Amino acid sequence: MGHDFVSRVGGLIDLHCHILPGIDDGAPDLETALEMARIAVADGIVVTACTPHMMPGVYDNQGPDVRLRISALQAALDEHGISLRLVTGADVHLQESLGARLNDGRLLSLNDSRYFLFEPPHYAAPPRLPEAVFDVMSAGYHPVLTHPERLSWIETHYEVIKTLAERGVWMQVTAGSLTGRFGRRPQYWAERMVAEGHVHILATDAHNLRGRTPILSEARDIIAQRLGEDEAENMVLNRPLCILENLHPAETPPRPAIAAKPARNGWFANLFGRPNAHVPAP
Repeated sequence: MGHDFVSRVGGLIDLHCHILPGIDDGAPDLETALEMARIAVADGIVVTACTPHMMPGVYDNQGPDVRLRISALQAALDEHGISLRLVTGADVHLQESLGARLNDGRLLSLNDSRYFLFEPPHYAAPPRLPEAVFDVMSAGYHPVLTHPERLSWIETHYEVIKTLAERGVWMQVTAGSLTGRFGRRPQYWAERMVAEGHVHILATDAHNLRGRTPILSEARDIIAQRLGEDEAENMVLNRPLCILENLHPAETPPRPAIAAKPARNGWFANLFGRPNAHVPAP
């Protein structure tokens, strides 16, 4: 993606979308993928990263095949007059030799940049997650941790998430978590992470035409209300552009300062005012 294209971008960028048909648990067929693309364009999305799961033993997708599928889907979008630009990517799961696999192209980074989507195990915190993350960072790659707010172990290991963010790992929250589509618990953690200044990117993590559609604008508007228009644009346009252009993290827009603990009569009132066993009070 060259600077000429980037200078013309005037919409939203979705860096996490399972739109490639028939390759994982996302779009099952081309018809669904095309309709997902239409929904994205109608929402204001102009660039979508195709990010199929790369999970050994479950989704053994390999970089060269994914690239061919992206080219084929882009051709289909162009043929149908759908103005959506696709770029390469993957939802990379924890596995051995991450750096080597990214280097040789078996795993894909976002638009062949230093940044890649990294999805840790959902149901159990891996004991050496920080070490694995810092090892791949030492190899020159920059992980973007996907949907930490939806991890089942965030309650008991939130300090791990905070440490990763403070050590330079970027955090990508799912748009639907902020809007409540995933329920109270992910919404609680998404809002808490935003308020504490730990979120860098919003993305849809869209999979289908039902509950997980490629809608980004609603969450973008929530961020604008909470943190202002500038940070909303940073999360859905400016930082994603920096990723696609492979800029160094130091050249990207900084996050707002970490907020003070939210008051109960403020933003979190509806959630924090009714704590239960599954959603801890602040």
